[in-house]
Amino acid sequence: MNKVERIYFIGAGGIGMSALARYFVHLGKSVAGYDKTRTPLTDALESEGITLHFEDEVSQIPEPFRTPEGTLVVYTPAVPDSHTELNYFRSGHFSIKKRAEVLGLISTNSRCLAVAGTHGKTTTSCILAHLLHEAGLGFTAFLGGVSEDFGSNFVLEGTEFTVVEADEYDRSFLWLTPEVACVTSMDADHLDIYGTGEALKDSFREFAGKLKSRGTLLVRNGLPLKGLSYGIEDDSDYCIQNLRRDSDGYVFEIQTPQQVFKQVRFYKPGHHNLLNGLAAFAMAMQVVRDPEPLIRGLGTFKGVQRRFSVMHKGEQQVYVDDYAHHPAEIDAVYQALRENYPSEQILAVFQPHLFSRTRDFGDAFARSLSRFDEIWLLDIYPAREKPIPGIDSEWLLEQIENSNKKMVAITDLISEINARKPQVLVTMGAGDIGQQAQFIKKAIRDAS
Repeated sequence: MNKVERIYFIGAGGIGMSALARYFVHLGKSVAGYDKTRTPLTDALESEGITLHFEDEVSQIPEPFRTPEGTLVVYTPAVPDSHTELNYFRSGHFSIKKRAEVLGLISTNSRCLAVAGTHGKTTTSCILAHLLHEAGLGFTAFLGGVSEDFGSNFVLEGTEFTVVEADEYDRSFLWLTPEVACVTSMDADHLDIYGTGEALKDSFREFAGKLKSRGTLLVRNGLPLKGLSYGIEDDSDYCIQNLRRDSDGYVFEIQTPQQVFKQVRFYKPGHHNLLNGLAAFAMAMQVVRDPEPLIRGLGTFKGVQRRFSVMHKGEQQVYVDDYAHHPAEIDAVYQALRENYPSEQILAVFQPHLFSRTRDFGDAFARSLSRFDEIWLLDIYPAREKPIPGIDSEWLLEQIENSNKKMVAITDLISEINARKPQVLVTMGAGDIGQQAQFIKKAIRDAS
């Protein structure tokens, strides 16, 4: 890595790739790259000095990056093998590595704290980074979302520790060798990669085996892994007890193997977020001597963009935006909304993500979405995939056992919302629906 002068990213606008790009800019390296689509994140990268283009054309690659010596090419497994630029670099004998391998190289000489799980890893990683900051520890963080506390998906406050979101997609997390690791969930997902839910669980077991000697594994209570457990009102090693709500949020106690902390506060809605906060606290406890800054830090955590982000809260309407794209995540959003708004009518707007995920979890998606008072579906966001015959949003809509449902075009979404004026609106999905959130927010406020 010390011999690398230039880094070229294929898929630079991805949330994980962009954090790496920012890291190398900080090191003083020349950084450039390609992405399929211009987004607010790619705009931010360009403003930070990164040269980007949006056509898969070799002629667009800046001249210095066409020299193999001193150039590292980084790509994600989502990039197809047919990608013109990737094949150019391959035929030119460049040094080419997947994003996960580079992350493994960067973190190997630090005390790595890795958060894995099919759900919850982004929020848990962001809370963990916030807690280490509050404790005054020197760390670098590569996050899978934009932290509201730091305003970025990349944080550099030292090099002793590295906070990493350990991604299970394409078995990427197997490049890591953490000192402290956490597994938040192991629900079946990415079946286009794993084939079966059991194969995915095997990969998590392999990840657990990557711990450094005398490393510590934290596991949500009930998962089939051996480690220190965490949970709510159960027999976990790290356990939230005497949980109650007040007008601001949650108040509770944390029972640890050594002591009990009372009057702990946490303000992000939903039991899933409580578990994320507890997991981050338990991880930080493995490396921090004084727990008091951690307790205070739980009460000051602001959140993560698109993780139950309250975009508007008025007397007549509430609007929440969330990244939820799996049935378990939709269930978590519903629980949090219903807990906060027990009697209001909730309209859910969902953009399915990937044809394969929609097919594999169609029944579960239908059950989860049917719980809302009203459901609008957008077309499937294909991301890296080509259409699958017979699998579309109309197919999913037919399975939803709630008559208060319909298809909506994303171009008509704002006008439909303005006409409907829902009491509680939630938009969910991992596709480009997230880019609509600010426009929806403005429309709701203008109409208020």
